[in-house]
Amino acid sequence: MDINLSGRLVVARLEEVTAQLSAGAAAPEVTFDLTAVEALDTAGAWLLIETQQQFQARGGQCEIVGASHAQAELLEVVRNSIPEKLDKAKPRHGFYDWLDHVGQKTWRAISGLVEILGFLGAVIARLGYVAIHPRRLRLTSLVHHMQEIGLNAIPIVSLMAFLIGVVMAFQGAVQLRQFGAEVFVVDLIAISVLRELGILLTAIIVAGRSGAAFTAAIGSMKMREEIDAMQTLGLDPIEVLVLPRVLALIFVLPLLGFVADIVGLVGGGLMSWIELGVSPGMFQTRLYESVDVWHYLVGLIKAPFFAVIIGIVGCYEGMKVGGDAESLGRLTSTSVVLSIFLVIVADAMFSIFFAIVGV
Repeated sequence: MDINLSGRLVVARLEEVTAQLSAGAAAPEVTFDLTAVEALDTAGAWLLIETQQQFQARGGQCEIVGASHAQAELLEVVRNSIPEKLDKAKPRHGFYDWLDHVGQKTWRAISGLVEILGFLGAVIARLGYVAIHPRRLRLTSLVHHMQEIGLNAIPIVSLMAFLIGVVMAFQGAVQLRQFGAEVFVVDLIAISVLRELGILLTAIIVAGRSGAAFTAAIGSMKMREEIDAMQTLGLDPIEVLVLPRVLALIFVLPLLGFVADIVGLVGGGLMSWIELGVSPGMFQTRLYESVDVWHYLVGLIKAPFFAVIIGIVGCYEGMKVGGDAESLGRLTSTSVVLSIFLVIVADAMFSIFFAIVGV
């Protein structure tokens, strides 16, 4: 069936043209002849292509003929601009589909890890350049971030460490009292806080507090195209934004770990005094006799590595933010989760290493 179109196929005549195109809805083969068409706009081209696709979806044949060169180009542009319709078929849940899903997730995780390592390499290279040219280091930014990450975090870190010491002393007292070994609660608290929990929980708090702030701040600048403007002015975003934050974390996290260790021991000693009657003098004496300085140094050695992990992941995820708020929120959450996960993995690797070397 041939449908000869004429006049102007524009948005003002869409209703009239729609009725004309629908005349051949029941025919198995339809041809739209545009020879007599005087004008064709985007709305008219979309209507022709949409009608053609509807005919083809029902199993019929539909052709558009007689278009001028300009009209044919417009039809092609509109055809390429129409998004593909989503497949509404139900997803399969077989073993191979599950295996494919796991494989894709694994490959994305490996690719993300490689990208983070590449970002770490770029930061190390920029750090080496700044070490050769110390005047390039932005001291004002460094001090500002040290205050935000370290000084302002002391209250929450101290509260966390104090409560951890109290809880460990109370739980240890309940168990050790059964064997008349209450005095060993000092060993339990000191070794656990100094060697593991003090620095680990401090790093987790810093990851949730400062790592998320890094991603949100850099991501907001990325959304507002401030980083593009910075590059246009000849400034390196890694040197200006990333390096001060990472260095501030490296300097401050060991100090926060030290604060957490001291406050954790105070909380544990206070609870031991209340629950077990272990006086502060006895607690201090037992602490000096049974706890080696290496227990503290083990926790201190971990701090810079945890700081690098938190800083690199937080800044990397911020650099990945797109132009919408959804990506900012998603990548901020990803930053916190990934930082905490990598910190725990690093802590486990350190534990294995120190066990092998006998420290």
